[in-house]
Amino acid sequence: MAKIATREAYGKALAELVSENENIVVLDADLSGSTKSGMAKKVAPERHCNMGIAEGNMMSVAAGLAACGNTVFASSFAMFAVGRAYEQIRNSIGYPQLNVKICASHAGISVGEDGASHQTFEDLALMRGIPGMKVICPCDAVEAEAAVKAVAAIEGPCFVRLGRSAVEVIHDENYHFEIGKADVLQEGRDVVILATGLEVQEAMKACESLKAQGITPTLINIHTIKPIDAETIVRYAEKAKLIVTCEEHSIIGGLGSAVAEVLSEQCPRKLVRVGQRDVYGESGKPAELLHKYKMDSDAIVEAVVNNLK
Repeated sequence: MAKIATREAYGKALAELVSENENIVVLDADLSGSTKSGMAKKVAPERHCNMGIAEGNMMSVAAGLAACGNTVFASSFAMFAVGRAYEQIRNSIGYPQLNVKICASHAGISVGEDGASHQTFEDLALMRGIPGMKVICPCDAVEAEAAVKAVAAIEGPCFVRLGRSAVEVIHDENYHFEIGKADVLQEGRDVVILATGLEVQEAMKACESLKAQGITPTLINIHTIKPIDAETIVRYAEKAKLIVTCEEHSIIGGLGSAVAEVLSEQCPRKLVRVGQRDVYGESGKPAELLHKYKMDSDAIVEAVVNNLK
């Protein structure tokens, strides 16, 4: 399978959008080469603004532009887009429900060598907590491109989480993306694995190992963390012995917490969360970090096997 970073797909989709819609404005916090929003600048330089290393100001400007009738895409690394500008996102964008799409790249531990200061594990939790904010975490380039175009087509604030590393493309050109609707990749009877972002690919590898051990998993790609597809989760959870969530995010406040909320209210089941424990990361190669912090396919297999016993 080809490998493409979801941030690359974001840049491609954004370039198409600005060429088609004159109301779309793009802001970036001096990282347009890394976030790939610079692709849109080549198409419409008059609607691409480098706001400098001032993320709070960028979100305030985004709010103002949106209040004037524009659809605004604001980009930076996830750590800074969310961490440094949370108050502006909450009060200036979320509260008035303005049409701003926050597309944050370099999320999670796969930032790698940039280390703990840049590896954010809290962004999904923070954005989930803002009323009315839609929160999306695509798993591959096809899904990322579709997600960016989908958020551009709706009103209101959205957060799209993107990655630095190239990941396997698992969808083809016929894939239909729908905000709030889970993507069932395979069906089994023993365990339901719910994954998001690059953890979908890790879960796919884990499923092959589990099948070799006689365990048949259901694998569901939860690309929309909020609003989450509770109906699909409950339908499959009712028939399973174990539910496992997989995310490149803290197990506190992200996908694991969202699924726990659904299950506790509608379908109590044993739940195991694979993700970043309550610790910071460190510098290293992405694959090595995923293994050390138990977010790779080996960790998923271990979680399933140990908890099915």
